[in-house]
Amino acid sequence: MSQDSKPLHLYVGSYPTPNSVAVCTYLDELKANTGVDYDFTRIEFSKNTQKEDWFVKLNPNGRIPVLVDRTRSDFIVFETSAILLYLAQHYDKGYAFWFDPEKDANNYSEMVQWIFFAHGGIGPMQGQYHHFAQAPEKIPYAQKRYLEETKRLYGVLNIRLNGRDYLAGDGKGKYSLADIKAFPWVKIHPLVASIETLDEFPNVKAWLARCVAREASVSGAAVGSSGK
Repeated sequence: MSQDSKPLHLYVGSYPTPNSVAVCTYLDELKANTGVDYDFTRIEFSKNTQKEDWFVKLNPNGRIPVLVDRTRSDFIVFETSAILLYLAQHYDKGYAFWFDPEKDANNYSEMVQWIFFAHGGIGPMQGQYHHFAQAPEKIPYAQKRYLEETKRLYGVLNIRLNGRDYLAGDGKGKYSLADIKAFPWVKIHPLVASIETLDEFPNVKAWLARCVAREASVSGAAVGSSGK
């Protein structure tokens, strides 16, 4: 690693996608908490850069974000949830945003469960709805199916957040990777899911407000835009 390089390098989208925002938010939380720093490269979707040979060598799936750890022989990590857990393992030794898998096994497991809930549910369902809503060929059944499933998942979050501030942790919970993974998708509910208001999900609405108010959430969202 050259002296001018930051320890971590991240490939993000040319605009702030939810997955990029999640990773950048955690990196900015870690930067403030531990001092670890990173730099990034924007991948131009309009040019299909993510499908070029050099990028596919980083991530065979041709998707962002991708993390390169310069301190560990340029070790590559793709998939948002895998990146979050990798960063926790190697750069969050004080468990500021996660839980000790051995000493706090139950909370760790709950956190992982909610990460997977967001990874396999909220993101894909919203993405599918958005795809069919924007498709030149309108398929009402598909739009209805994915919108209803997205709302159902919001309802699950609303149940979990009843009497809680965050998704995992004792009592009202602790802001953790579970929240960092989930909130960027919920944040764009009007744009991607055509859900104009969260009034139907008051616990989710209050939780989202807490998450987006954090300084790292603001700066993390700026990484994929021209503002940073």
